[in-house]
Amino acid sequence: MQSDIAEGLQGATVTAQLLPKLKMLEARWARAGQGAYRIEVAGAVAESAKGSSAIVAGIPVMLFITFTLLVVQLHSFSRALLVFVTGPLGITGAAAALLLLNRPFGFVALLGVIALMGMIQRNSVILIDQIEKDRARGIPAWEAIVESAVRRLRLIALTAAAAVLAMIPLSRSVFWGPMAVAIMGGLTVATVLTLLALPAMYAAWFGVRAQEPG
Repeated sequence: MQSDIAEGLQGATVTAQLLPKLKMLEARWARAGQGAYRIEVAGAVAESAKGSSAIVAGIPVMLFITFTLLVVQLHSFSRALLVFVTGPLGITGAAAALLLLNRPFGFVALLGVIALMGMIQRNSVILIDQIEKDRARGIPAWEAIVESAVRRLRLIALTAAAAVLAMIPLSRSVFWGPMAVAIMGGLTVATVLTLLALPAMYAAWFGVRAQEPG
């Protein structure tokens, strides 16, 4: 016997709903002396689980390479670490978007979160780099932080908006939709946090204080 799922649903969602009942049936078989029979998850859901496990196993290597590239690009361990810790800023937005639109957090959504971290760190690099350039020109640190956030607001906001808008058609896909939704929600929240929280984090990190008036 074969069947298909209703349009608009994913195999992982249906499997999660049916598997507890199937396990109860498997338990009844065992009590009836038919323990030779068992129910296993296979097909696309099983392959997705394998893919997720492979990604999780490679995350430490990915994080190490990412941090190394940040150190090379920013020529500073402390600045690279500051950019690195901004990566998870979008997780809250991604989770909220997935919950709001009732999308499962599976293999493709995990891919979206990983890609999201790279996008967030790119925006952080743009802002940190502008601050360092202004300070190198002799602008006081506090003024450089404030002015860099203002000047880079349009660039960071427009690039984030372009990425979010580009994900709208993909968000309607049953398979790729969770990835698109995770990127859209996470990048929206992370962009706001990057522009507001990152300058404050930079000032606190390097001990920069507001200039006294007069």
